[in-house]
Amino acid sequence: MAQVAAVAVAAAGFAATTLRAETLTFWTLNYDAPSANQALKKVITDFEKANPGVKVDLVQRAVDEHKTALRVAAGSNRGPDIYFSWAGLGLGGEYVKAGLSLPLDKYYQQYKWKDELLPSAAAFGDLYPGGIHGVPFTFKGEAVYYNKKLFEKAGIKEEPKTYEELLADAEKLKAAGIPAFTFGGSVNWHVMRLMDVILETKCGAEKHDALKQMKADWSTEPCVNDSFTEFAKWTKDYTLQPFMGIDNKQSFRLFVAGRAAMMLEGDWLVSQLADAGKLDDYGMFPFPTNTKRLYGFAEYNYVSTKSKNPDLAAKFLDYFISKDTQQAILGQISSTSVNKNVEYANQRPLDAKWLDIFKTYDKIYMNGDQAFPLDVTTEYFRVINEVAGGNMEPTAAGKQLQTFISNRH
Repeated sequence: MAQVAAVAVAAAGFAATTLRAETLTFWTLNYDAPSANQALKKVITDFEKANPGVKVDLVQRAVDEHKTALRVAAGSNRGPDIYFSWAGLGLGGEYVKAGLSLPLDKYYQQYKWKDELLPSAAAFGDLYPGGIHGVPFTFKGEAVYYNKKLFEKAGIKEEPKTYEELLADAEKLKAAGIPAFTFGGSVNWHVMRLMDVILETKCGAEKHDALKQMKADWSTEPCVNDSFTEFAKWTKDYTLQPFMGIDNKQSFRLFVAGRAAMMLEGDWLVSQLADAGKLDDYGMFPFPTNTKRLYGFAEYNYVSTKSKNPDLAAKFLDYFISKDTQQAILGQISSTSVNKNVEYANQRPLDAKWLDIFKTYDKIYMNGDQAFPLDVTTEYFRVINEVAGGNMEPTAAGKQLQTFISNRH
């Protein structure tokens, strides 16, 4: 009888343990860099060790398969506990609007995440209606890289602080026979960056946001015509030609070969310049829009409304963005961390400058392809390409884009 009782107690204990076991499902991308995948798996393993009885099931997919899975989940009663997506009203906002993302206001307060996160990275969570959505995974800033020797050759003695100074520098470069910028026009998003920063400059922060949110009329706002006209001027007079037939990688090779003075690129370009052995030849400054906002985009992890244990999901995200975890994986998933308390040592000068920029800017504006829904992005690309190629008058661009937006529904 004693043995039977012992077995019964053991079975009851096993059953209790089984009942207490908790599982989180985490959907994210399969990254090109093995180090990024390994770092992510180590974070999960360490979290499981720190929380006995907890299991995190990691599901990684390619980009398109991941987006498809999320769309299916948004329309069903099942889905992950945590999912990765880009921030912004376009990409991340698609799933927020579909009801897949859980507002995280109480967890931001409970864990004091705003005290941990870089302001520029955390700013995206407040863009959505109905609360704060998502927790930063990485943040990517975009700015102007310039060839120091070409600036010197054109008589440019300091980095431009205003748009007017940048335009004057472009004229100096042109007079010296040096194209100001190089872009790869065969990939839609590369030259789009130029249009984005000009819109920010000409329309201002509030109006630019309203246009990207499709709350303002692209056909009637005067700054839209001004922006497309300015964009046409830059692509015609200040950009290395021909550019519509090359991609961003070819554009980079022309840049390091000294064929153009500037590129509008992300913080990842620091490593590319280092790999090319050209790091010391280049400087960098934020595109001077006169709005005091940083151009860039973020990647977030969101808690799903399908989760049966959002408290545990939030606990995992808190562990993931904590200083200790971020310090341990620094440089493996991203060269910088979303946690503002992470310490950096032996930084390259441009890396140090990026870190200062991230700490300085607490407001951002994002890439058009992340601000717009996918169908509008496609039309935005088409209009930009037509203007850049000289096939559409700048004054017609805003009207055509607005016509598409107005006829969507």
